[in-house]
Amino acid sequence: MDKNDVRYSAYVQILKEELIPAMGCTEPIALAYAAARVRDVLGVIPDKILLQVSGSIIKNVKSVIVPNTGGLKGMRAAVSAGIVAGDASKELEVISSVSPQQLDEMLTYMDMADMEIVHIEQGHVFDIIITASKASSSATVRISDYHTNIVYIEKDSQVLHDSRGASAASDERSERSLLSLEGIWDFANTAELDDVRELLERQIEYNTAIAREGISGDYGANVGKTLLKTQGNDVRVRAKAMAAAGSDARMNGCEMPVIINSGSGNQGITCSVPVIEYARELNVEHDRLLRALLLSNLVSIHEKTGIGTLSAYCGAVTAGSGAGAGIVYLLGGSFEDVCSTVTNALAISSGIICDGAKASCAAKIAVSLDSALLGYDLNRCDNEFEAGDGIVKEDVDSTISGVGRIGNEGMRTTNDTIIKLMIE
Repeated sequence: MDKNDVRYSAYVQILKEELIPAMGCTEPIALAYAAARVRDVLGVIPDKILLQVSGSIIKNVKSVIVPNTGGLKGMRAAVSAGIVAGDASKELEVISSVSPQQLDEMLTYMDMADMEIVHIEQGHVFDIIITASKASSSATVRISDYHTNIVYIEKDSQVLHDSRGASAASDERSERSLLSLEGIWDFANTAELDDVRELLERQIEYNTAIAREGISGDYGANVGKTLLKTQGNDVRVRAKAMAAAGSDARMNGCEMPVIINSGSGNQGITCSVPVIEYARELNVEHDRLLRALLLSNLVSIHEKTGIGTLSAYCGAVTAGSGAGAGIVYLLGGSFEDVCSTVTNALAISSGIICDGAKASCAAKIAVSLDSALLGYDLNRCDNEFEAGDGIVKEDVDSTISGVGRIGNEGMRTTNDTIIKLMIE
């Protein structure tokens, strides 16, 4: 792809927007970020908080441990951590530095603060509105659509920032409609790696580190360690196990950062760690690994774009098929092999639901990666699912578009039902 091609600069910018560091599950961290921002706007520690959140925020915060809170779960913990110890300038690493004194203060604040939590639905699947007050002063911060997208700030009835509106979020981010499998393949093969090297090297460093921590530690259901114990130690198992282990650690209180993809640390781990594991097994040149990561990351972003930031559609599926594309590249596969693998993977595992962030995400990652590897096995044996087989369309981009409609439109009622079950 020529550097003058409009897609080239867009793809580089998309990677810069998506491959960012986060510590902990990104939904509670977004709550902590909003809380830190509203405290800064108010200028003091508030004694009263009204937190209004969409159902998908409730779903993704309810069951996951918030890092640097002493093992606590839930929205009160996330908001209290942000209020007491948050550094809003760090965005999704907002509570990466919490002192023992701040932890004690946070626990006291949780007990003493008047915090009301209200479920709202105002047209945004991802929606956080936090109003904080002390004495006669109050402040409001709203985040919508994605984790750091502050669309509204108000203090004492004076509007300080307002970017609400249908195009507010999209205007600030690169055009995702330019993504296609053919364009991604071309970019991955021809991009000047120095344009993206720092992003990818950081992804390798961070996500490998948390995967190793998950394998060596004791986190959640220990899905990664269980895979190695029961299924052997070949590269196929290790690819699944290391990715699952990263999620084991991240979902269960590990305070190490990850590089996310499509707003999710689990997806960032899933589309990178298996590719890294295969590259080590195959002893490929490092630059080839970087190109494989370009492919896996952008395929995952392309698939998730139509689905949206939060959905009842499990993001491990899209990230797993993205990893499959990267692995096929490392194995010397062609563009057609990548398309077939992605199509097959989506045909196999698109029924996995998202019921929030928690320990079982690691197992869903393993299943999604298994589907991607099976998808490639089918391709190598000259077998594939054809157009008309269920959701499979005439080409891979049309299949991806259809999956986007399923996740965004078709699963709204499913998402509502999941939220009701979890709130009950």
